Order: sequence, then structure tokens, then C-alpha cells
Amino acid sequence: MFFRGRQPEASIWRRFRVSADGFTFEHETGGAGGDLYTAHVVANAERVVDLFHNLTEQLPQAVDIVLDDLRSGRSWKGENIALPDVRESIARLKILLARYGGVELSTFTADDQLSLNPYLELFIYARTDRWLYLLEGKGLEEQTHVQTKSWKTNRQHFPAAPDLVNAVTAAAERLGLQPA
Repeated sequence: MFFRGRQPEASIWRRFRVSADGFTFEHETGGAGGDLYTAHVVANAERVVDLFHNLTEQLPQAVDIVLDDLRSGRSWKGENIALPDVRESIARLKILLARYGGVELSTFTADDQLSLNPYLELFIYARTDRWLYLLEGKGLEEQTHVQTKSWKTNRQHFPAAPDLVNAVTAAAERLGLQPA
């Protein structure tokens, strides 16, 4: 039997990731509004929801939030919501979001916006390029093009998910969001 030195731990996402996992990153030079950096992240459902939750940690301690449940047709919004409360609510929704989709969730400030779309793709809009390095640090690879999921499901054809609808409504109430 041979003994080897300690092997570096492989991230579970690197070991089991799909070849389609990745992101695009674009830079638009703006006029009076300044520069805009855009990232579009595509991976399996669990990973995208987990990334969304983990990346919200990089936002300031108060964020604005918009929550849109396509199944119920209800939308909520809130301003200056405490980030720890938002992150806790996202953590409670993670499993249901990854399983069913159909909810659009955006957290944002004046400089950054993280949006999880109903098809479980992550979009990041920012005034700086810091998100490029954060995504690379999470083991994602920048690509020239990612395979979007948005075309696969018609907006009205999300499967019934009463548990998710109830959880989203409870999260909106817990955060004190107002109907939009």
C-alpha cells in the first residue's frame, strides 16, 4: 500500500459540475450613469440558488428587494431591509426554489443587483467588476456564451407548488414587504 501526501480537497461543485456550468461577463461603458458590468450565470438549479444566497453576503447591510411569484401572480417589494433577514429568508426558500423555480427574486443597492430569475438563472448587474473575481473564486468559468434555460418553459407552465407559494408569502410577510 502506498501513502500519498494530503490531497487538496476538491469542491463538490467542481467534482460533479455539468459542462454547461459557467458565466458570461460583459462590460458596457456608460455615459452619465457610469460603467455597467453584467454577469449571467447558468448551472444546475441547486448550485444557482446556493450561489445567489452566498453572493448576497457581499452586499451592504441594508438592501432593497423585489419578490415576484409567477404562480400566484403576487409581487412584493421592500426598501432598506436588513441583509441578515433577507439572507435568512433566502436560506429558508433555497430547497423549494431549486426544486420548483417560478419565482423572481432581486436584491439590490445603488451599485449592485443580484437577480434569480424564474428559470433559475442568476444575473448580476454592477458598477464595478468585482463580481467577476467572486464568481471565479466560486469555481465557475467565464465563457463567451452560456446555454440559457429561459426558452425551455413557458411562463404559465410552471408545475403547481403550493408549498413554495406559501413559503414565498410567509417570507414576504416576515420581511415586511409591501405588495407591488
